[in-house]
Amino acid sequence: MAKTYNNLYSSVIDFDNLWKAYLSARMGKRYHREVSQFSANLEERLINIHNHLIWKSWQPGIAREFRVMEPKQRNIQAPPFKDRIVHHALFSVVEPLFEKRFINHSYACRHDKGAQRAVFALQKMLREAQRRYEHPYVIKADISKYFASIDHAILFRAIEKVISCRDTLNLWRTITAAYGHDDGVGLPVGALTSQLSANIMLDQLDHTVTDYAGIGMYVRYMDDFIIVAPNKRAAEMILIFVADEVEALNLRLNPKTSYFPASRGVDFAGYRTWSTHMLPRKRNIKKARIAFRKLAKQYRAGIVGLDYIQPRVASFLAYAKHCQAADTVAGVLSDFTLTRSYAP
Repeated sequence: MAKTYNNLYSSVIDFDNLWKAYLSARMGKRYHREVSQFSANLEERLINIHNHLIWKSWQPGIAREFRVMEPKQRNIQAPPFKDRIVHHALFSVVEPLFEKRFINHSYACRHDKGAQRAVFALQKMLREAQRRYEHPYVIKADISKYFASIDHAILFRAIEKVISCRDTLNLWRTITAAYGHDDGVGLPVGALTSQLSANIMLDQLDHTVTDYAGIGMYVRYMDDFIIVAPNKRAAEMILIFVADEVEALNLRLNPKTSYFPASRGVDFAGYRTWSTHMLPRKRNIKKARIAFRKLAKQYRAGIVGLDYIQPRVASFLAYAKHCQAADTVAGVLSDFTLTRSYAP
């Protein structure tokens, strides 16, 4: 029987852990109004959270809800800052217990992973498949409405295989059921604990595919995953198997899930990848052009300065440097001219 961890709650609610959780939660946000208001009376507010956790009377606040359109339309529930401290406190204790169980080729929301490493791993698999097979195929799949579809009962069955501390589990359940998800289905997209829970949920699929089914060419970035198969027939059979395993988790594959020759290239984790080269995703370049035109307009009107523009340009260059995009980058930047229309 696999080892489970008990007596974790005292570490979660330890005041030093709450202090570190506060520092993590405010990182990059210390001048936001909500964070500044909390920090103005910091000790008293942290003691209040601490006491509620000790007496197990802590309850989540009301999330701020908004919609984002990129990379796809999603409704975000951003917990209040005081709640995010509790999320970080829980995460810091339980995340290491799951991290060492995750497969190597799961890349989202993990330290020293990320999108670039995911596509590098994919390219390595494509190269190996080209050497080993005459006509390799690729399965490109994702979960339909993933965060909104996660079944709490199935999730916590997986969590309880690692954690047996009742108080820690109860706190985690309280967070999971918060922010409009008290019907037993769905996770708040904007919560730190949701990212970990989402990885735990699909870690079950990861191990079934790679350990039980022996499918070695598999890479996942949150709910998007790629399988490289020896041929078309193998891809057909693997997809049927994977669809059944996903349904066993009370989830569904996106209807757009498909398989195709590996020679076509794979649109995954922000890049288009072949065994020989990588290119930026077309919609990312289009989005960059639109964003830069808006920045140029704002700069011309004096709304933003260079200190606002520089990190955004640097972010685009960091994205593009991982693929063969020199001409594309030059074209985007050649259209990005900064001029002032007023006297400073």
